[in-house]
Parts: sequence; C-alpha cells; structure tokens
Amino acid sequence: MATIDVYNLDREKTSQVELDEDVFNVDVKPHVLHQVVVSQLLKRRSGTASVKGRSDVKGSGAKLWRQKGTGRARVGSVASPTRRGGGVAFGPNPRRYERKVSKKVRKAALRMALSDKFRSDRLVVLEGFDLPGIKTKAFVDVMNTFEADKALIVTMGKNETLEKSARNVPRIKVLRCEGLNVYDVINHEHLFVVESAIGTIQEALGNR
Repeated sequence: MATIDVYNLDREKTSQVELDEDVFNVDVKPHVLHQVVVSQLLKRRSGTASVKGRSDVKGSGAKLWRQKGTGRARVGSVASPTRRGGGVAFGPNPRRYERKVSKKVRKAALRMALSDKFRSDRLVVLEGFDLPGIKTKAFVDVMNTFEADKALIVTMGKNETLEKSARNVPRIKVLRCEGLNVYDVINHEHLFVVESAIGTIQEALGNR
C-alpha cells in the first residue's frame, strides 16, 4: 500500500492515509486516456447545427424559364444551391457525436489519471475543507497557501460553503466524488481530495 500525507487548510501535516495501489499506482497508458477524453468531449457537443437543403426551401416548383432559346444557362428549381436563397449543398444536419467507451476502459483511465497525479506529487489529501463562511477571499488564501493556481477539488458530498466560495475563481473546479472524471483530473494541474472521499473513490475504482 502506498501512503500519502494528509494536510489541513494551513498546509500543516496532520496524519497519513494509505492508498490502494490498484487505484493510485497503476501503469499509465496515454492512448487509453486519449480515448476516454475524446469520448467525454464528444458527448459535450450538442450536434444541433442544421441548415435547409434544396428540398426544405419553399418556392415554386415551376421551371424558371424555358430550356432552350434564351441564351441563358439552363435552370430548373428556384431552390437550387447555386441560386441566392436556395438550399445549402452538403450542409450540417442534427447528429450525435457520441463515441462509446466501455465502463471497464473508463474506470481504467480514471485510475491512470489518479496515478499520474500521485506519482507527480500533484495529489493533495486534505482532512477537510471547512471554510468559516462563504468568502471567496478565504478560499483564495487557501489556494495560495498550497501554491495551486489551477486545481480540481473533490469532496465527499455537498459542501455549499466551499462550492459558493470557489465558483467565481477562475481555473478552479469543485466536484463531488461521484462526478470524478478523467478529463477534469487531467485538465487541472493539482488534485485536492478530501480524506473522507478516498475510501469511496477506491471502492468505486477497485478491481472487483
């Protein structure tokens, strides 16, 4: 079992906690991380872009002028993509960008992301994150104490005081442990985890 120090909000070491090596100390495979991150980002796309094709444009179905004898190019429909106000050729239509990844691969990628943070000393375990009140300044002072500019903070459950204190701070995200995901772990330089959430994360990601 690997061990990691537990700190309070003043960056004082208070204890140590054991980490499951099957969750926080596994081999990192970049291609697996890439696969899961791409899947997450594709799911965020709404896929609602849409234009009218020639069959969607309202207009007379009559031929604009006779085929021959006018000296002009032959023309059929007023909805032709070559005409002003006509339909769009090969334009976007609503679609789903989703790229499915199995649950097993998602869990493996999350273990790799957590392991990368642990090995690079960018994982910080806190005994708690209880602020005296909803104060952005108090939260920023804690981040400055840990010299963390871009951080993901994982809590055990709802922490309204922390969530409201941090919501206007750029490059900071507060997440409950059930919402922990690969993209957010990778996208933030530091990972702060409340000690009470460690057991839940290990139970969810352990090899069973």
